[in-house]
Amino acid sequence: MNNCTFYRMFDILLSAVGLLLGWPIFLLVYCIGLTDTGKPIFIQKRIGKNGRLFTLIKFRTMPIQTKSIATHLVDASSVSKIGAFLRKTKLDELPQLINVFLGDMSFVGPRPCLDSQQDVIEERVKLGVLEVVPGITGLSQIRHIDMSTPKLLAETDAEMINTLTVRKYFQYIIATVSGAGRGDRLKD
Repeated sequence: MNNCTFYRMFDILLSAVGLLLGWPIFLLVYCIGLTDTGKPIFIQKRIGKNGRLFTLIKFRTMPIQTKSIATHLVDASSVSKIGAFLRKTKLDELPQLINVFLGDMSFVGPRPCLDSQQDVIEERVKLGVLEVVPGITGLSQIRHIDMSTPKLLAETDAEMINTLTVRKYFQYIIATVSGAGRGDRLKD
């Protein structure tokens, strides 16, 4: 059995457990989101493995009318108070367990970008980063590298892909859960 099969097995197992045990949190966050934005689920097309689009699922942290652009281009004041809490605690990412379970994403991999982020896509194509399933977290997130630096991001993603072991897979997840991993920074 190769490592890809191991990672997929872990992804299925961990996401299933997360979905089964986490449903009360999902329900609570969903209900709170109804009072915050009126539409707590955020879905957006992202670039997946081999450049194919997939539908990413998250909890909404910004008003519905917020423009669909790269996060580092969005003004920080666009995030609601509840959204800020969800981002800080990473609860906004819980619905991505569905993406992981379905195989659109892995727990560990390069963060999926928008199809409008051509600079990120070009750098990732050069280094073969799009040949793997995107992830919720990875080396770039642990090192606080976001999509505002496409070349560095792609190089770090490629480093992670080329050196990934089962041990590192779990290290990245644990580091993220314990607070090391960050998403894209918002514009100040």
